[in-house]
Amino acid sequence: MAYESVDKLQNALGEQVFHYTKDKKKAAGRALGTMVEIITFYLLKTWGFNQSVSIERKLVEYGNEEISHNVEYSLHPINQAQRILLPNDGNSLTASKIFREIGNENYTDKFERKNNTLLDKYNILRNGCTIGISENSYLISSIDSSDDANFQIDIFEQHKNPYAFFECKRVGVEEGMKKGPQTIEKAKQGAYVARTASSLQKIRTDKNEKYGIIYTSDNQPIIKPYVELMEEIIYSNDSDLLKKFILTVGVVSNHGNWFTAENQNKEMKVLSQSYDWLIFLTDTGLAQFIDDLILNPKGENKKVQQAFQKSYSATKKKNVFTKVKMDFKADLVLIKYFSTRINEIEKWFNIIAPEGKSIDELKSELTELRSKNWKEIL
Repeated sequence: MAYESVDKLQNALGEQVFHYTKDKKKAAGRALGTMVEIITFYLLKTWGFNQSVSIERKLVEYGNEEISHNVEYSLHPINQAQRILLPNDGNSLTASKIFREIGNENYTDKFERKNNTLLDKYNILRNGCTIGISENSYLISSIDSSDDANFQIDIFEQHKNPYAFFECKRVGVEEGMKKGPQTIEKAKQGAYVARTASSLQKIRTDKNEKYGIIYTSDNQPIIKPYVELMEEIIYSNDSDLLKKFILTVGVVSNHGNWFTAENQNKEMKVLSQSYDWLIFLTDTGLAQFIDDLILNPKGENKKVQQAFQKSYSATKKKNVFTKVKMDFKADLVLIKYFSTRINEIEKWFNIIAPEGKSIDELKSELTELRSKNWKEIL
């Protein structure tokens, strides 16, 4: 790693970028949290889940739909999809313009149109751009590719019920303190959502063994060791077991109080016992991303640095470096950066839970869930 620790990296980021703020280290810490979210998003895109991803959707609790929680990324079944061409003429790609080009009554009559812009006149892209909502689905638009003449735009209908979700957790430590004051509370919040989202519920014996319980359509419980039951559900075609099952994935990064995958503190243990999968973004991985794209970029990677600096300068007008809104040129660089380095980037992550699993197995489980015949299941 180019820096001795993430703390040193944060100080360097604070000195180089956030020198104008009252608390430059805290400002840099917030930016690091955004980077963890961006890394997670482009990892999912590179794995081929772009059409499944929704951002900041409300997720109702299993068996208690009066309570809902926003989750950073949810993965949804695709009901239908199509591709259109729109001219690359410098004008915005609005929801209205996309609907006019679709010309499909199955879309236009079914959805309540949303006033979102996929790409505005300032070349700012909206990731996971929702252009319509119906009773049971979302209509999303995404730029597949572009040239000087046209944009190729994918339009896809996502079912509202997700089959997986990802949450990113990162907490800063103020100077002179050993722990961030909200660390355990944020861990508990994440753990609560992970435990209440899915039909597969967690129970524990007095010998600290984790079991899972799920109910069939006739309300009969199935109880087995947790990971065994989870895998059985994922690789089955039983609609009773799958229709309200959600694979929960947490992504955590170190900041002095999460410790490491091998040296877990209370907060990490709370999260690892709550999410189905907990993956740890290493200091080395986060530092590599920041060094390559923010602090010491070369060639076309400078477009990402420029988007970052535009978003975090003293005179910024708008943020164009988030999981929702991204400078279009920076987006193209990020897609290329991840796609050409995916084998290296996957090594940025350690698997904390389930114990003994690999990131390839996580990809396989997500791919298996995506490939189900959800029209019949739901």
